[in-house]
Amino acid sequence: MTALSPAEATDRFRQPPDRFVDVGAGEVAVRTIGSGPDVLFVHGFPVSGATFRTLLPHLAEHVTCHVIDLPGAGASRFDATTPISFEQHVANVRRLVDALGLDDLSVVGHDSGGMIARHALAGDERVRSWGLIDTEQPQGLGWRFRSFVVLGRLPDRIVGRILGWVSGKPAIRRNGFVFGDAFADRALLDGEFDELFLQPLHRDPAKQAAAAALLGSFSDRYVHELGALHRRITAPVQLVWGTEDVFFPIDRAREMVGTFADARLAEIEGAGLFAHEERPAEVAAALLPTLRGER
Repeated sequence: MTALSPAEATDRFRQPPDRFVDVGAGEVAVRTIGSGPDVLFVHGFPVSGATFRTLLPHLAEHVTCHVIDLPGAGASRFDATTPISFEQHVANVRRLVDALGLDDLSVVGHDSGGMIARHALAGDERVRSWGLIDTEQPQGLGWRFRSFVVLGRLPDRIVGRILGWVSGKPAIRRNGFVFGDAFADRALLDGEFDELFLQPLHRDPAKQAAAAALLGSFSDRYVHELGALHRRITAPVQLVWGTEDVFFPIDRAREMVGTFADARLAEIEGAGLFAHEERPAEVAAALLPTLRGER
């Protein structure tokens, strides 16, 4: 395929998805971009598949990128009766891989998307390799992540309103205890990040309710079980980490390498939790050999 520009990649997420896949609990939005070996991209909280737009210009000439919006996020289809939880998303990812007929794929997961993907597909023989970007670690949760977990213990309607309100207040959302610590460069909370993730959360009560339900469903057991899941993953794993990530610290990522049979770590200097949005070329370069099966 011809080279994909950053503007073209972003525009794909301003347009309707290529298809919807009914997973029995809402419909996952799917965009397929590129050519080559299949790669499934699983996003985290509180964003959508559009967070991977920054990687597509660097990857689409080499691999086929299946970028999804899980129910409750992005262009997915859901309503007030749709069950939204981490456990449900694990089932959703399994059903999606089956529905897409992907029998030889790599999986890229960011943030809680990496945790969901591991719970869904660890040990699955169809997965030839993994790319995990700034995601949960088996050593447990740090204090910064726990601050969000505590918020999720409030009633969903209150959590939804809080998330919606702060998303629409630039000065407040830049605070380190809100969204500010997600980036080393807090200015990146504006522009496309604001348009694609924060404004929808600010304006859409349905998305507020879905984000609150997902946050409220979090359990420590999803993290505590990661060590056992890692022992089931024999395919090559490429970890990619921002050195300034305060949610999932880099020192724990270095320790996590040894929990897999075959893993490497690429450290992205000066990047935070959203390393792929701050340093997309570096993150893509780290991922490509593993996604293409060259390891």
